[in-house]
Amino acid sequence: MNARLQALRRRWAALAKREKTMVVAAATVVGVALLWMLAVGPALSTLRTADAQRRTLDAQLQRMIALQAQAQSLQAQPKQNHDEAVRQLEAAVRQGLGASGRMAIQGERATITLTGAAPDALAQWLAQARLNARAIPAEAHLVRNAGGAWDGSLVLTLPSK
Repeated sequence: MNARLQALRRRWAALAKREKTMVVAAATVVGVALLWMLAVGPALSTLRTADAQRRTLDAQLQRMIALQAQAQSLQAQPKQNHDEAVRQLEAAVRQGLGASGRMAIQGERATITLTGAAPDALAQWLAQARLNARAIPAEAHLVRNAGGAWDGSLVLTLPSK
């Protein structure tokens, strides 16, 4: 190794001043390019995208906090018996779905058959059924018809007797 270093020093000493200047300039350009690619470039890229990422993460955090509050409010509600849940669900079907929904109860499961249910009405009804009747969706077999409404059936699990 020492012999190679000595040979390199002799070669450097044999170069003309102009050649030495060019070698130093080329090494400087390569060093600056490496510094940019390994340190400065990625840092600037991260800095440019940090604000957008922070906004996205803040929005996700707010959504998670809202979901947590909703879950805690559901947990804080008093237990409901089966008969009250059936009454609440029947009322929700009549009010929220009207003629587009029919309900059949079998034990702790309620099957809702939909015919031309409006998407907004279905979404509101599901939220109301979840909150008021404590019904948990177990199965969904839905198809969107040509008019944009929903046809099919939903199976909900009700509180036990």
